[in-house]
Amino acid sequence: MHEGHRRRLLDRLVNEGIDSFHDHEVIELLLFFSIPRRDTNKIAHLLIKRYGSLSHVLDADFALLKQEYGIGDKSAYLLSSLPSIFRRYSLDKLNKSNKPLRDPESSVRYVQPILATRSEEVFLLVSLDNQCRVLSSNIVSEGTVKQAFVYPRHVVKEALKVNASNVIFAHNHPSGNANPSKSDLKLTDLLMGIFHAMDIKVLDHIIVAKDEHFSFAREGILKPPQP
Repeated sequence: MHEGHRRRLLDRLVNEGIDSFHDHEVIELLLFFSIPRRDTNKIAHLLIKRYGSLSHVLDADFALLKQEYGIGDKSAYLLSSLPSIFRRYSLDKLNKSNKPLRDPESSVRYVQPILATRSEEVFLLVSLDNQCRVLSSNIVSEGTVKQAFVYPRHVVKEALKVNASNVIFAHNHPSGNANPSKSDLKLTDLLMGIFHAMDIKVLDHIIVAKDEHFSFAREGILKPPQP
């Protein structure tokens, strides 16, 4: 019975695509590869009921996932690793395209896949050449759900490593509110001053929060320090 159901679901994936699947069916399909002989439909329904959505299941902590009914280490590894695999995939595609990041729209498209699924706050530095093409992108700080502690010399060090002419700062707000805090504004001013003195142009500081974002450049609040 399970084998026939699995074959039908796989055929549907090929013929109709993943967009035709409900959240629990996506989880069920994924579990085929880690649970070869059990009813993954029941397990998938329980996971969606417990966490509320596909994204919440994939964002769940590994230690919590493996304690759920029917989920062992293998399945917990599989599910919890997917967000980071998606980030890697998106970043690889963007890097291969090598398109210049000259405006907020292209910059947001670059940083959003890296930051949007993070459950903790992180600070990203994107270093660019004089044509605004990406030289490197580095997470220079990782913190908690509420805050990432950024050390300016670490940020500068990464930019100098690749001889950057331009940089973009970006970080996420896991809380879901993309508006900059007072500490965000203060940090941006500090970094702007340091990079201005080194003749490296700061093109933008972008805050990503789930389905929304905030661009300092677009809002006109990214201004070089006055002499």
